[in-house]
Amino acid sequence: MKKLLGTLLVVFTTLFSPLSAQNTSYWQQHVDYTMEVDMNVENFKYSGTQKLVYTNNSPDELDRVYYHLYFNAFQPGSEMDARLHSIADPDGRMTDKDKNSRIEKLTEDEIGYLKVSSLKQDGKNVSYSLEGTVLVVALASPIAPGAKTTFDMVFTGQVPVQVRRAGRNSKEGVALSMSQWYPKLAEYDFEGWHADPYIGREFHGVWGDFDVKLTLDKDYTVGGTGYLQNPNEIGHGYETPGTKVKKQRGKTLTWHFKAPMVHDFMWAADPDYIHDTLQVEDGPMLHFLYKNNPEIIENWKNLQPKTAEMMQFFSKNIGKYPYDQYSVIHGGDGGMEYAMSTLITGERKFGSLVGVTAHEMAHSWFQHILATNEAKHEWMDEGFTSFISALCMNEVMDQKKDNPFEGSYGGYYYVVKSGKEQPQTTHADRYDSNMPYSIAAYSKGAVFLAQLGYVIGQENLMKTIKKYYADFKFKHPTPNDIKRTAEKVSGMELDWYLTDWTQTTNTIDYGIKDVAAEENKTTISLERIGLMPMPLDILVVYTDDTTETFYAPLRMMRGEKENPYPSLKRTVLPDWPWAHSNYSFSIDKPRSEIKAIVIDPSGLMADVNQENNTYQAE
Repeated sequence: MKKLLGTLLVVFTTLFSPLSAQNTSYWQQHVDYTMEVDMNVENFKYSGTQKLVYTNNSPDELDRVYYHLYFNAFQPGSEMDARLHSIADPDGRMTDKDKNSRIEKLTEDEIGYLKVSSLKQDGKNVSYSLEGTVLVVALASPIAPGAKTTFDMVFTGQVPVQVRRAGRNSKEGVALSMSQWYPKLAEYDFEGWHADPYIGREFHGVWGDFDVKLTLDKDYTVGGTGYLQNPNEIGHGYETPGTKVKKQRGKTLTWHFKAPMVHDFMWAADPDYIHDTLQVEDGPMLHFLYKNNPEIIENWKNLQPKTAEMMQFFSKNIGKYPYDQYSVIHGGDGGMEYAMSTLITGERKFGSLVGVTAHEMAHSWFQHILATNEAKHEWMDEGFTSFISALCMNEVMDQKKDNPFEGSYGGYYYVVKSGKEQPQTTHADRYDSNMPYSIAAYSKGAVFLAQLGYVIGQENLMKTIKKYYADFKFKHPTPNDIKRTAEKVSGMELDWYLTDWTQTTNTIDYGIKDVAAEENKTTISLERIGLMPMPLDILVVYTDDTTETFYAPLRMMRGEKENPYPSLKRTVLPDWPWAHSNYSFSIDKPRSEIKAIVIDPSGLMADVNQENNTYQAE
C-alpha cells in the first residue's frame, strides 16, 4: 500500500520554450562602482574612496539618494541591538549563552562602523545626515529621468568582531569576512526607495559593474566576488599555470577585481587559506578557499567535485549560470550568499558541508540573478532556493527521498499548529519572532513551489521555473511574475493560489465525509473545512488491489492538469466551485469492493489535518 501511494515527484526536463521579454515599460536603475580600499589587518580599520556613476533609468526626477552603511548595525544601541533585546527568540549567533545581545558588549575597538568624510555630486558638495545604517543625501542637483550623475566619496570603516555574517576573527578563525562592508546605494524602483535599516534580515540592491582594488598584507589570500585582474602579480593560487610570480616588495599587495552586472560585492581574506580551483565542464571556474586545518581538509577536497555537480544541476534545471567564476569561501557565521560567491562555516560533517554549499549556491540564481526584494518577498528567494537545493541534494547525494520537501512541509505544519503564523506579505523585519519568519521564508516558500507542482503538474512546474528564470533574470521579479509565468505555462488561472498562500494564513483542509452504499454504486462525499481552495486527486484502492484515481478540478482554475499517475486510470470529475463546502461523486462499484480511499496520495497538498484524508474499509 505504501509503495502504491508513493509520491510521484520531480520531472527534470530539457524542454526549452521561447523566451518572452518583460513589457517595454519595465526599467531599473544602474550603478558603476570604482573603489580603492586600504585594509590594516592589525587594527581592522580601513579607508577607501568610491566613485559611483548612477544612471537614473526611472521616469522620475530624483532629488535625494540613500546609502546603506551596514556596519553601523554592530554598535551598542543600534536597531539591530535593540531588536535582539525585544524579540522573543533572538538569533543564537548574535547572543551569548544567557541570550544577551553580543552587540551591546562590543567595545570601541570591537564595534563596526562606516563613516563618510566627504561626498560630492558632479564635483559639488552635497548635504547628508546619518540615520543609523542609512545615509540620507540631499542632492546638489536633481537627477533627471535618463540622466547620469557621479558621486565621489571618501569613507573609513572598522570591521566588527564577528557577530552576524560579516566581521573579523570568526569562531573558526577566519580573519576577515567582508560582506556589507562598503557604502552601498539603495535601490529605487517602481515602488520607490528601499532604504531599509539593517536590523537583521536580507537585502535588495542595484545592479551594476564593480571595479575594486583592495590593498592589504601580502600574506593574506583573498577571494570573493569578481574576476581578479592581476593574477600573475598576486599569485596565491590565481596565477596562470606555469607562471612564476615575482616576489613583491613591501608589506602589501593590491588585489584588483572587476565584477560585471552584480548587485553586491563580498570578499574574504586570511593568511592561512588553502586555495583550490576546479573548472566545471561548460561552466565557471570554481574557487575554494578554506583554512589549513587538518581536521577539515579532506571534507573540503571531497566537496569540490560535488560542487561541480551542483553547478551543472542548477544550470540544467533553472538556467545557465551567467558568470565565469564561483567561489566557496570559509568564513561568516553559517551560510550566506553573495554575488559569484558564498561564505560558509567550514568545520562541518561532510553532508552538512555539501548541504550548505548547495543552498547558498542555489541563491546565486534566485537572489543574485533574479534578485527579488528580500525585505518584502523573502520567500521567493529563501523558499525557492530551499526547493531547488532539496532536489539537488536528493540527486547529488543520492538520498533517494520520495519527498525531498518533507522537512519544509513539516515546518509549515508546525507554524500553523503554533498559532503564530503570519502572512508571507509581512515585511521580513517585522515578524513577531524569528520562528514564524524562518518558516514563512524557507518552509512555506518551498512548499509554494512543491504544491504548485501538485496544482499544475510536475512537468509544468519545472517548465515554469526555467521560463521564470529566462524571462526575469536581472529584473527583480515580484510575486505576480512567478504566478503569471505558471499561468502561461499551464494555461490555468492561479490568482487564487498566490492570494491565499502568500497574502493570508488561510489553511487547506479537505476531508472524506462519508462513503455510502447505493445498490451497486458507492457515493463518496467530500468536504472543504479550510478556507483555502484546492483541486483534489482521489485514489481509490479496491479489494482486488486494483486502483484508479479521480480528479476534481477547482472551478476557478479554469483548467486541468495532466494525469500525474499515467499508469492508472483517471476519471476527471465536474469542477468543484469553492463556495460549495461539500462535494459528492459516485463510483460504479459496490462499497464492499472498496478497500481504501485517499485524498492526495502524493502528499504534496499541504492539508493541515490529514487524519480525515483517508477512508479504510473495516
